[in-house]
Amino acid sequence: MINLALVIGLLAVTVVCVALGERLRLPYPILMLLASSAIACIPGLQHLEIDEDLILPLFLPPLLFATAQKTDWSVFRFRWRTLLFLAVGLTATTAVLVAGAVFLLVPAVSIPLALMVGAMVAPPDPVAVEAVAGPARMPRRLLSILQTEGLFNDAVAIVLFTAALSALTGPDTLGVGQGVGLVLNFFVGAAIAVAIGLVIGFLYRFASHRVTTTAARTAMSVVVPFAAYMLAEELHASGVIAVVVTALETRRRARAEDSEARISRATFWDVANLLVTGLAFGLMGMQLRDIVANEGADVLRYLPVAAVACVIVVAVRLVGMLLIKPIVRFDAGEVLSLKDSSVLTWCGMRGLATLALALAIPTSGVSGAEADARNMMVIVACSVLLVTLVPTGLGLGWLLRLLKLQDDGTVADQEIAELTHRAQRAALGAIHERFEETGELTEEQMRAVKKRFKGLRQELDSTTQAMSAINPDGSPVDPEAQKALAARRKKMKRGRELMVAAQTVGLDAARTEVLLARSEPGIDPEAADVVLRQLDLQMLAAPPRMRARKH
Repeated sequence: MINLALVIGLLAVTVVCVALGERLRLPYPILMLLASSAIACIPGLQHLEIDEDLILPLFLPPLLFATAQKTDWSVFRFRWRTLLFLAVGLTATTAVLVAGAVFLLVPAVSIPLALMVGAMVAPPDPVAVEAVAGPARMPRRLLSILQTEGLFNDAVAIVLFTAALSALTGPDTLGVGQGVGLVLNFFVGAAIAVAIGLVIGFLYRFASHRVTTTAARTAMSVVVPFAAYMLAEELHASGVIAVVVTALETRRRARAEDSEARISRATFWDVANLLVTGLAFGLMGMQLRDIVANEGADVLRYLPVAAVACVIVVAVRLVGMLLIKPIVRFDAGEVLSLKDSSVLTWCGMRGLATLALALAIPTSGVSGAEADARNMMVIVACSVLLVTLVPTGLGLGWLLRLLKLQDDGTVADQEIAELTHRAQRAALGAIHERFEETGELTEEQMRAVKKRFKGLRQELDSTTQAMSAINPDGSPVDPEAQKALAARRKKMKRGRELMVAAQTVGLDAARTEVLLARSEPGIDPEAADVVLRQLDLQMLAAPPRMRARKH
């Protein structure tokens, strides 16, 4: 009951931090981290206890799933060289260099323990970057690179950490042969994870097309990331890769008619992502406070080692962001300036994975001096987390303003306008082919339908008024006039039905066009989602008869 009360309290604090962050233009996860650290200092407050083995399975699947749904397979086809360089090359390089420094500076640390430290501090956190970049108004072209990197680097770090842990607790030692086996196991595990993601994504689409209840379809989207993660981990594959692939597959081959399910799912995941992110960073703040209290004087003793690790992490990232310029130019035709590289370096924030791996360091299975080195490992990991997360998160907006790189929204507006124009052309083309050429709608009705789509209005303007069978003076209308009135009503009803049908055809064509555009290389998936959401809302705001036609 105490844990439940603390969880509810952290969720309430999250809401407060979100409101405060919007007012102060600061990222709410950082405020949540600081607030929860302060709350943990309250005397007599019982701290939240969560099994360290549950931290990654509880928080990574929903957060990765929500982040991955904002992108598309085309982004990875478009930036696969960037992805390999950042998620694999840069993460592994950071882990090895930090491990080497720790091994040289702390005599009691073995190679497996040193590699565990390197793996803990190597992966930048996609959740932290996503939450911080929005309030800071980072340009989409830079955020897209960070999103590409962030979805897979956790997988590389976890594989390295697991291999080092196995070497520590098992009979083998890390050597050249085991290094080759590690690389082989990583690619085999990645292939299995991709297969799991594809299968679960297919099963999700198959089931959602046959379930008509919107609530049930939204509930399925909650189950699938956990199912993918747990199944992959059970088969000794990468749960991170399985979740990301599942998220991408659930958005592939989306249907135009699933407006209500898309709106419901997007709304749910917006709320869930906010609360789970706040809870995760709140837990991080409490755990960091506990770690500082538990380690006591060792914190000061190991600060020089932590400082060296922080310098290496930042330096490696800076060099990596400079070396990536030709790769990005070759992949996407984009030219990165020195300012861009500085921002990308600044955004190497560590987060949930670093904390979870630090808490996963075993307290048993090691002996002698290596057992004492556990304190150093935790302190180094948490120091890198704090240094790369708090000042950078709070200062990102300031840096973007200083470098004059803050996004004023013009690029996103232009992309949305282009996609909207494509949707309009598709809608008007479908209406012209279906109704104008056949002459089913009058010229006036066609003008009304076209006007609606040219403005992408929320509601269909009605050109008819209620008619009465009573004359203005109160006398009844004669039978012949009533017959004429009935015929006129029937004709107008038919006209309204045709206009509704035209609206349905137009909206279907518009949404289909946007869904196709979303998977094209060079199209920003989030810009496409903005237009698609607008069209979906129009569909839900349409007359009931129109929605009934789609079900």
